[in-house]
Amino acid sequence: MLRYKVTVAYDGTNFAGFQRQPNQRTVEGTLTKAVNKMAHSSDIEVFGSGRTDSGVHALGQVVHFDFPFNLNEINMFKALNSLMPLDVEIIKVEKVSDDFHARYDVSGKKYVYKVYLGEFINPFKRFYTAHWRFPIEMDNIKVALNDLVGEHDFTSFVASGSTAKSNVRTIYNATCSYNKDKNELEFEFYGNGFLYNMVRIMVGVLLEIGSNYRDKHDILRLYKVKDRDQARRTAAACGLYLKKVYYKGEDPEHPTKLPYR
Repeated sequence: MLRYKVTVAYDGTNFAGFQRQPNQRTVEGTLTKAVNKMAHSSDIEVFGSGRTDSGVHALGQVVHFDFPFNLNEINMFKALNSLMPLDVEIIKVEKVSDDFHARYDVSGKKYVYKVYLGEFINPFKRFYTAHWRFPIEMDNIKVALNDLVGEHDFTSFVASGSTAKSNVRTIYNATCSYNKDKNELEFEFYGNGFLYNMVRIMVGVLLEIGSNYRDKHDILRLYKVKDRDQARRTAAACGLYLKKVYYKGEDPEHPTKLPYR
């Protein structure tokens, strides 16, 4: 058996998330079906770097699987893409050692979140950006982003249903830019790992800070109270993109293996 590492992009609009679920269309299920069809098998499992929820997109999700035939990377790339639906694209295929694991070897992840600021929802953006119609003060958001950077207990920023053993995570970098032509905010978060709905909850808090519904340092208070209810809103799934997954050796700034499960 040969192990392949595959980088995948997908439009999450019509998927019930990444993880396989009975009687649901999922990204993992789509990939598993394709790989097994190629191998004339039903036993091959596909392992992802982590889950994405229904409606969440990916520019660089990573999976691995063991394949019984020795296909070179180009042929595997072409064969997989030929079996993908229009909302999934294989970006890259690599042969890796049999001790590589798409989930457990992660050293960091980068997420992007897009928000449209028009007064009304743009019908051509509704599946790919969140919507926020209130005035935004960028200086407030930039102050709050600085409070996110570093190692913190993100208990106030994790949704119920999380199975993580620890809510402590480290955010290496957090930025926000405004695109005047698109009238969009684009947040980017880079850290050693993210909890269930953590990015969407952080964005919800940041938007409220940007619109003066919270104190600009309210994130520091939320660390202390450790109360999800006080973070309030969860930003819409459609604005979230998994941009990149890092592994040891690919991330020169932070090459260590993710210490949290």
